[in-house]
Amino acid sequence: MIPGSDEVLFVPLGGTGEIGMNFNVYGHDGQWMVIDCGVTFGDPSYPGVDVMTADPTFIENRRDKLAGLLVTHAHEDHVGAVAHLWPRLKCPIYATPFTMAVLRRKLEEAGLAGRVPVHEVPLSGHVSIGPFELTLVVLTHSIPEPNGVIIRTAAGTIFHTGDWKLDPSPLIGETTDDAALRAVGAEGVLAMIGDSTNATVEGGTGSEAEVRDSLMNLIEGYQERVAFACFASNIARIQTVAEVAHAHGRAVGLAGRSLWRMTDAARATGYLRDLPPFVREEEAMLLPRGKVALICTGSQGEQRAALSRIARDDHPNITLDGGDTVIFSSRIIPGNELPIGRLQNQLVSMGVRVITENDHFVHVSGHPARDELRQMYQWIRPTIAVPVHGEAHHLRAHSELAKECQVPHTPIIENGDVLRLHPDGPEICGKVQAGRLAVDGRDLIRLDDSNLRERNHMLWNGSATLTLVINCKGFAVSEPQLTAPGLLGDSEEDFDLMDDVIDDVLDALSKAKANERRDDDLLSERLRRAVRKSFRARRGKNPKTEIHLVRLDD
Repeated sequence: MIPGSDEVLFVPLGGTGEIGMNFNVYGHDGQWMVIDCGVTFGDPSYPGVDVMTADPTFIENRRDKLAGLLVTHAHEDHVGAVAHLWPRLKCPIYATPFTMAVLRRKLEEAGLAGRVPVHEVPLSGHVSIGPFELTLVVLTHSIPEPNGVIIRTAAGTIFHTGDWKLDPSPLIGETTDDAALRAVGAEGVLAMIGDSTNATVEGGTGSEAEVRDSLMNLIEGYQERVAFACFASNIARIQTVAEVAHAHGRAVGLAGRSLWRMTDAARATGYLRDLPPFVREEEAMLLPRGKVALICTGSQGEQRAALSRIARDDHPNITLDGGDTVIFSSRIIPGNELPIGRLQNQLVSMGVRVITENDHFVHVSGHPARDELRQMYQWIRPTIAVPVHGEAHHLRAHSELAKECQVPHTPIIENGDVLRLHPDGPEICGKVQAGRLAVDGRDLIRLDDSNLRERNHMLWNGSATLTLVINCKGFAVSEPQLTAPGLLGDSEEDFDLMDDVIDDVLDALSKAKANERRDDDLLSERLRRAVRKSFRARRGKNPKTEIHLVRLDD
């Protein structure tokens, strides 16, 4: 597949039909470019996997024609996979100062510092990546320096929105550069590739300044500790919470390493500098309860994050007491409802007051609602609107709204579709490999990897290991030893079950034929089946079973 000079090919490998894991590939005049490279939350079906990335196989196979990767902003679903996938892409990376500060820290942690060619682009800057001429446009979002991207090619101009909203009082960063948007719309835009997250929400999103005013009133009546749960990358919310806390005479403590990394990057690039220093966890706990506000990671119920550890009484430095308050100042990412509900119930059981967006105005989205989308279409006036960054119902709602805004073509696509953008109209002209890779420790593995399958099997069925010493003729010389973590404990009932399984094993051994007794592989398989059959009959489980045969020479 070689993109022509008279067309632009758009190939989403992640982030279309889902929220998160944004990975967008553009092709033109024989070369390719990637915009954003993010992660998404792990799936409970894959134990031990915290995050996943898009499968980059399609563009990895064409990396000799991959001119570069541009990151629009520093949210994890746009930048979090760069360090994981760069060794497979090996292309230059472009980003604005704050995003680059965050990215450099990620590359350093991954041992890639100095190996990756990185290029810092100023706000509203211009850069050439292969045959693509890019101009960045300042937008507003919940993080510093969210950029829309004007992509000029010989086949037409594309506007890639990235994440955005219209906020007249963003608290962090500049307001949307509507003059630049009007100007590119007047030039003529072939296609707009746009954020769909809130396409089902009528009206406007609201301003971060309104959240600040609401929180200012909310915590005025609280006399004990107040903790805020939000994304570490939501620098605008961190600014809001800090302003509210200091107005009420509270110091601000940060709980979670990612919060320190993000706020350090923000201060290093000119943001948050008007705030007093944040305090460490240990210092925060030494302050009177009414004189501290905590900002904690873990708003999505992540098990390893600070707030979950606090709720389990497993945090080394921070505890919450009855009468304290936790404010979930974030939205629920689809799929995280169960862990968030579990976390909130744990906190309530501790006597902690829990406040969510259902109880009070504590959060405003960073994505455009329908009125903001209408305004953007009035400015850009594209020939083609391609909804991305949303689940199926978001994409559908966005497509229908674009039609209402008189956009001639509003195709709905999914990850892996090859969409040809041409003045004659869009066309899905192919399908490429798309999917997810699991970040498993330091490795990237496919979701159908045998290790993941076995781990998932053990999650539901446990494991069993049988050790049996036999003589050269294949007869047992001692009692079999059985261990089964998660299936056999210390109760009398479990000891009885162990005896029953061992009896079944010895019965299977007694029925083995002479040729089986002489062959370790055949005998092991017979005993393995006996163990599994016994557990299945007595516990309804099919454990992952290993047989250790020790054969003695006579």
